[in-house]
Amino acid sequence: MRTITLIIVHCSAVRPDQTSSAKKIDEWHKDRKFKCIGYHYVIRRDGTIELGRPEWQVGAHCVNHNAHSIGVCYEGGLDIRGQPADTRTAEQKAAMRTLLEQLHQRYPRALIVGHRDLNPAKDCPGYENVAHEYADLQPG
Repeated sequence: MRTITLIIVHCSAVRPDQTSSAKKIDEWHKDRKFKCIGYHYVIRRDGTIELGRPEWQVGAHCVNHNAHSIGVCYEGGLDIRGQPADTRTAEQKAAMRTLLEQLHQRYPRALIVGHRDLNPAKDCPGYENVAHEYADLQPG
């Protein structure tokens, strides 16, 4: 079994007039020569949580951190001009909170961070302070 020390929040980097899903991201990642979708979960704008890779499988979502992390991606992350923005809907925020609570129960020692916290060159997940937003779910 993998030791999970990080839960990493990502965005799919699409504008409000574009869509992404676990199936579509799987296609994008296969086009980039990944085995399959790199994330473990995708949260759609309507709050639906779609499964990506199984949790037991190493992800492909954050260089140097995949072996010990779970990747959670939300649909969106860009404003209409294509600039990074917190585009999460109320439904996405509620679904993300629920999913992160469940993951925290399974992996209580895992830090919840944004992709940009581990790679400052990234704008993902489109907003800052992921760790602060989920401070109540961080390890003791």
